[in-house]
Amino acid sequence: MFKNYLKIAWRNLIKNKVYSWINIGGLAIGIVACLLILQYVVFEFSYEDFHVKKERIYRVQQNRYDNGKLATQWAAGAYAVGNSFKEAIPEIEEYVKVVETGDIIVEVNNRPLKIKEVYFATNSFFDVFSYPLIYGDSKSVLNEPNTAAISETTAVKIFGTNDVVGKNLPISGNRTYKITGVFKDMPINTQLRPDFLASYATYVGMNTNEDGSSPEDAWAWDGCLTYLLLQRGADPTQVEAKFAPIVEEGVGELLKRFNASVEYRLQPLTNIHLDANYMMEPAPNSDGKTIYLLLGIAFFVIIIAWVNYINLATARAIGRAKEVGIRKTIGSKRTQLIIQFFFESVLFNGLALLLALLLMLIALPFFTKISGQPVSYDLFIDAKFWFGLTALFVSGVVLSGLYPAIVISRFRPVEVLKGQMGTTSQGALLRKGLVVFQFAASLFLLIGSLVVYQQIQFMRDQSLGIDIDRTLVIKPPIATDSTFASQKLALKESLLKYPAVKKVAVSSIVPGEGPGDNAGGIRLLTQDDSEQKQYRFIYVDYDFLNLYDAELIAGRGFSEDFGAERVNVVFNRKGIEQLGFDDPEEAIGKQIDFWGEQCTIVGVIENFHQQSLREAYDPLILRLNPDVYGYFSVKMGAGQITQTIAQAQTEWNTFFPGNTFEYFFLDEKFNDQYKADHRFGQVFGVFTLLAIFVACLGLFGLASFTALQRKREIGIRKVLGASIPGILGLLYNEFALLLVIAFGIAIPIAAFTTSRWLQGYAFRIDMHWSYFVLPFLAIVLIALVTVSFQTIKAAMANPVKSLRTE
Repeated sequence: MFKNYLKIAWRNLIKNKVYSWINIGGLAIGIVACLLILQYVVFEFSYEDFHVKKERIYRVQQNRYDNGKLATQWAAGAYAVGNSFKEAIPEIEEYVKVVETGDIIVEVNNRPLKIKEVYFATNSFFDVFSYPLIYGDSKSVLNEPNTAAISETTAVKIFGTNDVVGKNLPISGNRTYKITGVFKDMPINTQLRPDFLASYATYVGMNTNEDGSSPEDAWAWDGCLTYLLLQRGADPTQVEAKFAPIVEEGVGELLKRFNASVEYRLQPLTNIHLDANYMMEPAPNSDGKTIYLLLGIAFFVIIIAWVNYINLATARAIGRAKEVGIRKTIGSKRTQLIIQFFFESVLFNGLALLLALLLMLIALPFFTKISGQPVSYDLFIDAKFWFGLTALFVSGVVLSGLYPAIVISRFRPVEVLKGQMGTTSQGALLRKGLVVFQFAASLFLLIGSLVVYQQIQFMRDQSLGIDIDRTLVIKPPIATDSTFASQKLALKESLLKYPAVKKVAVSSIVPGEGPGDNAGGIRLLTQDDSEQKQYRFIYVDYDFLNLYDAELIAGRGFSEDFGAERVNVVFNRKGIEQLGFDDPEEAIGKQIDFWGEQCTIVGVIENFHQQSLREAYDPLILRLNPDVYGYFSVKMGAGQITQTIAQAQTEWNTFFPGNTFEYFFLDEKFNDQYKADHRFGQVFGVFTLLAIFVACLGLFGLASFTALQRKREIGIRKVLGASIPGILGLLYNEFALLLVIAFGIAIPIAAFTTSRWLQGYAFRIDMHWSYFVLPFLAIVLIALVTVSFQTIKAAMANPVKSLRTE
């Protein structure tokens, strides 16, 4: 029986090669597109999924308020949070403290080696998280001061082997750590990926004051990532509700003095990657809205492919009506016919599946390149991949095969063999409804692609308010001593001797990075403590404003001609507005309290983009520190780039021996912030084109069905004198109506979705009518070209052939 079904299905496939390969190709493209996007989405959702206790791990996130208004949001909070919450709340089983610190330098074969991703962590780190230790005891690996665990790769780089427990490791800063553990390299899908993990006890020892106060007691000192492991069955909402009285006891009086408050919230560990973008995040996170949008594209593409099969199968139904009539006449039951046509769906979907696997092999390198995700051929040995593929296959067989099988098997043999077969209004309405869905989905995706492209271009073309072109940035030295200030000045003077070097400045951070320092308690001397506000601040030298060509809108910049500039500050426009001044000139000469020090506002600069245009302007203070430790910004003239870099490295090795020479060009580094947006735009655009292509196949099917159904009508109209343009207009009108309906459905949905997506950008494009009309015109043109082949063929057909049986 099944052999017979297979034989008949294969014969029909061979007999109608064009329709068959359109069906198979459309389904294959839909499966590939869906699977690739799903791999992208699943990877994004997989962050922290490998932790055994993930369901009970939460990060404590901090919100700071000034005068009842939300001022800043932090991934990190006060150092006293973890131990204080643990002591007071029985539902907390354990806590982990993690403090990010700067890079370190170790010496390997008489050459400096920089180790990045360096953290301090409490001893509970390996017990709460599921980062596997290769060597060492998870219960005690980070228990003692001056001990550390290192990654397997770091161990091999330094020692040549991973079996290094018990060895001593001298690092920059005249400190030696005893290696007590070696852990496997952290997976990509986690936020914390340390190479060097020092004991938190070391950090406490380094920061304990003579009076015995330490970070363990610090409620007004921020910068500690705190993770809580809750007891089984504990309600995180109830645990969170117990934070407020503990915070009030620890820092309430101090905060009231400044009319400020702080709130601590629990974030599920597995939600952080897609739902968090706060200050002091240990690693960049993704945008959850973007991921859900891609997930929607995946389902759009595969559903469009299934709709194609339905439309093409029903379009061919009239051609197979006599076959069904004869089969029923000689005794075939409807159930047998349904199984027969359902079996054809299995064959088509099966062949599409094989073609999809071949296309996956071809497309994976391209997809990896445009998405930036580590999708490799190991995918094909992943059980989850095959489960997803099987689910798509079964869903495709059922959803695309069931309706055509029922429709075709329903034909009545008497009507078919008399040539009186027609179609129901319900069937025609369903087919048209499916095409409207295809049009609407394609239009939605095309509008989305255009908006994403325009937003990315807007961010790239927007003026930053400063000049970052031709700026070489040298990262700060790690191994320094008391001679740093003099060596820094000597390096600046040496670099300026080269003709290609125009200016040199040093600052604590450079554009493209979030301000690393936050200052609370800033107020005018004429104000009381209750009017204090929070500001971001950057330490700069005398040449910073000049090098970056910041626009001065009031007062002056820093200059050695004015003597004691250390107590003078420069605000940006946002900063003086927060201070209460509408006119920048009014702020000049005013004095502020900066952490107990009286400073004078000597200048106001126009707002500039310190970070990407996703972020709003921060209220910013520039503080002069001629001895500032930080980045060297080198403004270069045109040409001689390679030679100038070599000269800079030579000077660097002279003044800062034992340090690695690392540099980047600031414009490239700044644009790196848009990589994720650019990749999203590429992925969105590519799969939008695939969706439109697959939808065109469905439109081709409906055009075929319409032309076949109205063949006799067209013949009669031609006999009665209708012109070919008139007949074409008649056929086009039906599709035009479907396009207009699709436009009416897609526009409000696309407008709402794109507007919500744009809300994630502080600086964004304004929605314009052309973002909706141009995609609509494009879809109209594509549809016109697609249906023209069948409609022109039908309009030009000889009426004698279509009417000879009448």
